[in-house]
Amino acid sequence: MSGCSDWLDVQPKDKQSTDMYWESSEDVEAILAQGYSRLRDCVPYIIDWGELRGSSVIVPVRSTPAGQIQNFTVLPSTSAVQWGTFYQVIGMANAVLKYAPGVIEKDESYYQSQMDSHLTEAYFLRGLSYLYLVRNFREVPLITEPYVDDAMPTDVPKSSEVEILEQIKSDVRAALATDAAKETFNGTWATKGRATKWALYALMAETCLWAEDYEECVTYADYLINSTAPIRPVFMSTPGQWYNIFYPGNSNESIFEIQYDETNYAQGGGSPSKLLPYGSDVTVNTYMYSEPMTIRLINEFYQNQDEVNRTYYGSFAGITYTSYPENGIIWKYSGLGVADREAVRTILDANYIIYRMADVMLMKAEALIRIGGSANWTEALAIINRIRERSELRPRDEVSAENINEATEEILLEMLLDERDMEFAAEGKRWYDLLRYGKQQNFKYKSRFKILIMENNLTAESRWLGSVLDNDNAWYLPIPASDISTNSLLKQNPYYE
Repeated sequence: MSGCSDWLDVQPKDKQSTDMYWESSEDVEAILAQGYSRLRDCVPYIIDWGELRGSSVIVPVRSTPAGQIQNFTVLPSTSAVQWGTFYQVIGMANAVLKYAPGVIEKDESYYQSQMDSHLTEAYFLRGLSYLYLVRNFREVPLITEPYVDDAMPTDVPKSSEVEILEQIKSDVRAALATDAAKETFNGTWATKGRATKWALYALMAETCLWAEDYEECVTYADYLINSTAPIRPVFMSTPGQWYNIFYPGNSNESIFEIQYDETNYAQGGGSPSKLLPYGSDVTVNTYMYSEPMTIRLINEFYQNQDEVNRTYYGSFAGITYTSYPENGIIWKYSGLGVADREAVRTILDANYIIYRMADVMLMKAEALIRIGGSANWTEALAIINRIRERSELRPRDEVSAENINEATEEILLEMLLDERDMEFAAEGKRWYDLLRYGKQQNFKYKSRFKILIMENNLTAESRWLGSVLDNDNAWYLPIPASDISTNSLLKQNPYYE
């Protein structure tokens, strides 16, 4: 491979599935690269779908498509629920999985090991795309073959959540079975921007957590946490290193992040630097921390003046505590560090992180809490406090290792939710964290889930929002109207019928 985004922006030839196209390893690489490029196009959806319903990150204008998602007023015709870009990623992955094996017979320089490695990346791209779809729509068409010509069926019914989750896990197992998944690629951008063995482990851990396979989640999280490989993702425990995760990015803590390069490849339009701006780019439509989220950050970090400002503004120091506005600014995709509010990026090149080690560690902690037992709870608490220590915060004092048996699952889960809320603000995870809390173990914490949403969402009328959240079908997005009209076997999600 050559440089970062020239590889990621290779355009596929027309009729990629014909015998005229799949002739060489370069053809395989071109389609695989296009899959990563299409994944970059998914980032606006990843932000909206993963953040706004959780209401820690908000848009202030209700009437926009993003505002409709935030306030649970979204319609099947709303542009922000279109899933086509994710299916484009899936289509590229399906094509590689089907046609790459045949290229070996045509290109003698295309070795089995290289082909197997390409397949691991395709499995990851398909699995990650389906994980986003299943978490947002619950049931979606499960397509594992490329669209070749008009003879291919276009009317495909939805598959169940269980079937889709099992397909993702099957894909990860298939990717790992050949031992061809790489630990590193040539260059840091590729190691962090392409699917490695570490990214597959993280995808599997998150999928298992969503599927309530808690023991398996711990197993795959530990493959990362306990690895002794010489080059591997590691938790960056030094507080002063934290901002390196976002600037310059591709840090040691990173597992997989979507790459952007405005300078050389004009990719800034979809970058988090553009979508989540600070300074002169801020408008009334801009994403920001909600007022309740801002208050939580201020209260949590008030013990340390610099930390108040650093976290409240998604991390910079230099303003006085008494001057904060109601809604905090998301700084992590705009700034160059934590020391200077005026030190901002001059180019739109912030990557969007999908997985990093702190995320995997807290996945494990959540699974341990769900599994139960004093030993598991003690380990989960230690993980939470280790994340807090990196942020220069005191350990949680409501529960300690000494009184762990006096804790409850609910107390520990809400401690974990609080920690994930602060650590991964604006990283597209909050809604999924809350949704797991509300839906798992047969809706055990549905009432608390509703309260947490309603306490944070100040842009929707509370009585109406409460009635909507009573219906768990409303927790998912509607199937796009355009797909309903062209697919006779596709049924609308129940709440939107």
